[in-house]
Amino acid sequence: MFFRPLLALALIVPLTVGAQTLDTAASSALVVDYETGAVLLEKNADEPIPPASMSKLMTLNMLFEAIQEGRVSLEDTFPVSENAHGYGGSTMFLETRHNPTVEDLIRGIVVLSGNDACIVVAEQLAGSERAFADRMTARARELGMNDSTFINSTGWPHPEHRMSARDLVTVGRRMIDEFGEFYHYWAETEFTWNDITQRNRNPLLYSDVGGDGLKTGHTEEAGYGLVGSAVRDGRRVLFMVTGLDSISARTTESERIVSWAFREFENVTFFEEGDVVAEADVWLGEQASVPLVAGDSIVATLPIGQAANATARVIYDGPIPAPVRAGDHVADLVLDTGTVGEITIPLVAGIEVLEGGAMTRVLSSGRLLAERALEQIAGGGEETAAETATE
Repeated sequence: MFFRPLLALALIVPLTVGAQTLDTAASSALVVDYETGAVLLEKNADEPIPPASMSKLMTLNMLFEAIQEGRVSLEDTFPVSENAHGYGGSTMFLETRHNPTVEDLIRGIVVLSGNDACIVVAEQLAGSERAFADRMTARARELGMNDSTFINSTGWPHPEHRMSARDLVTVGRRMIDEFGEFYHYWAETEFTWNDITQRNRNPLLYSDVGGDGLKTGHTEEAGYGLVGSAVRDGRRVLFMVTGLDSISARTTESERIVSWAFREFENVTFFEEGDVVAEADVWLGEQASVPLVAGDSIVATLPIGQAANATARVIYDGPIPAPVRAGDHVADLVLDTGTVGEITIPLVAGIEVLEGGAMTRVLSSGRLLAERALEQIAGGGEETAAETATE
């Protein structure tokens, strides 16, 4: 059997993108489209930085996982230690006489950014805050957040307590992807505990840009930051900014970035789930080719109006040897989105192709010999890698 690299062109639609860049005053920033994962803006996105209270997203990740695993429930009550009661910074105003439920504590962290609530959760789930922080770090590594190291559950300043913008967006996305049943808490604008009502500090909840949640942070070292989410016309954008010098600067920059992401970009559907994208040659099969189909809808985030300038190519090593099972990943569609970057999407076999019989083998071998003879006559010889790459 003889195989050679083959590039089948599925689309001859140029995919060049001319997105306008956006300057930001943030020291670190990352803006992504939720559906496609396309990065619209990044600045120092992989630099470990002080995350301040934004790291409470990971504290909540640990608590939400415990609830999903059945280790605790929303109705469970947790005791308040003197350590939790006396903790400084943002507070839920817990007292040692209180027995808050897990749901109370979630709201105390999400809405009020309560350091005391974080300590209660950490001590109950791991015995001590430091043990809990070690678990947070280990879990972050398991989730691929390699730029995150936790020393505490609150984001309290410490030279080793660090997260990157990309890790913060990653854990923010988990709040939506994995813990959607709890996401409504992020939209609450106020919460009352111990007869004290406090407002949510997330500025996007009070603006008209479509903000629906996630977490602010501030320390003197970190500046003012926000991991935010906004939805408009069914499209969601996730972002993180930090290092801003005031509350008003955080509000202005967050609103500006979200408005820019919705105004300058759109999601374009190139293929629906099950659409045939191309055909691939099959070697020694009952059929000479197999349709390559989209396993899921193929959507790309592009600058507004640039879909007509898009290019795409289908890549596979072929001919593909029979048998081929329906649903097998046999090729990739590469969408070249210019400044937004390339997107690679797997394509699967649309049908089953069984091995052919003896006559199929004879005909295929004859066809291969004929192709080789024609190449020799034309002065071809062996194809170079460069020639096959552009075939």
